[in-house]
Amino acid sequence: QVQLVESGGGLVQAGASLRLSCAASGLTFSRYQMGWFRQAPGKEREFVAAVNWSGGSTYYADSVKGRFTISRDNAKNTVYLQMNGLKPEDTAAYYCAARRGTYTTVPLTPVEYDYWGQGTQVTVSS
Repeated sequence: QVQLVESGGGLVQAGASLRLSCAASGLTFSRYQMGWFRQAPGKEREFVAAVNWSGGSTYYADSVKGRFTISRDNAKNTVYLQMNGLKPEDTAAYYCAARRGTYTTVPLTPVEYDYWGQGTQVTVSS
């Protein structure tokens, strides 16, 4: 049974940093591409960042480029999202997702992913 468990969310002030973690189990982690998405109340789930199976290819939404960094540790079956310079508009539930495949490119839309975590809340106050 595949499980993705996010952690690291919280309530912070604007300008602060947080690091989200997503621990995966029940799958061969190194054969999966990993992504982070977020969803604010009343809005659709949106892409944040993704990393391919090796960690050698990453992609970011324009809204987080230069502030967020996605990385993975295949030995620990974990993907991370380092978030710096947080803004109130970053407030959302953050979800990690896994897609089977060892491609160089990374998937950018929710429908391309096979498994999802339950999410961790990030709230940024102004």
